[in-house]
Order: sequence, then structure tokens, then C-alpha cells
Amino acid sequence: MEKRVRILVAKPGLDGHDRGAKVVARALRDAGFEVIYTGLRQTPEQIAEAALQEDVNVIALSLLSGAHNHLFPRIVELIRSKGMTDVLIIGGGVIPDSDIPALKAAGIAEVFTPGTTTTTIIDYIHANVK
Repeated sequence: MEKRVRILVAKPGLDGHDRGAKVVARALRDAGFEVIYTGLRQTPEQIAEAALQEDVNVIALSLLSGAHNHLFPRIVELIRSKGMTDVLIIGGGVIPDSDIPALKAAGIAEVFTPGTTTTTIIDYIHANVK
């Protein structure tokens, strides 16, 4: 029996908007992934600990507050420091195109901006999960 891909959908920081994250979480679940949703206002430390405890393959970060340049790299740093070097970390939300190269350099594998279809996200995970 093949192990299903486990995905942690996380809302870091003070961002209180979770509709998009819930839509993505449901689409991922409907595509056959196991999905764990953290809920709102999680610290980077809480997200990293949840990822470790849940033994996830993917962390999908959703942020609309503008703090992505600070929070996303911090989460990557914490995840890697816990030895989770094979976890795919992706991000999404209202993120300016000019910020995406720095986020990728910090370890975010891909960034999905508004208008991205859930099929695009699902296909990306299928193609890139280890």
C-alpha cells in the first residue's frame, strides 16, 4: 500500500484571512492528499513543530498580510534545522512578483499568487514531492 502524501497547510503570522487556504486545503484533500490545516495566526515555531509531529511531505504556506519576506524564510530555516531536508515548502498569497526570487533563494520551492488554479498547485506537488 502506497503512503499518501501528507500536506500541512499553514497560516503564519497575524494574517486573519483564511478563505483561500481553506479552498486550497479542500482541493488538495479532494485530490487524494492527506491535509492538516493549522488554523490562523501560527508562529513559525508552531508551524515547524506541527510539520515535524505530523511527518509531512509538503508545507503549504498562505500569507496575505505582507510579512512573507520575514516569515517564509524563518519557517524554512526552522524546518531545515529540525532535519526535515526533504520536505517541499511552497507558498502562496498576495505576493509581489518582485519578492518571489528572494523567497525562492530562501528555500521556498514555488510561489503561487492570486489566480493560480488549484489544479496547478496539485500538479506541482505531484511533480515535485520526494
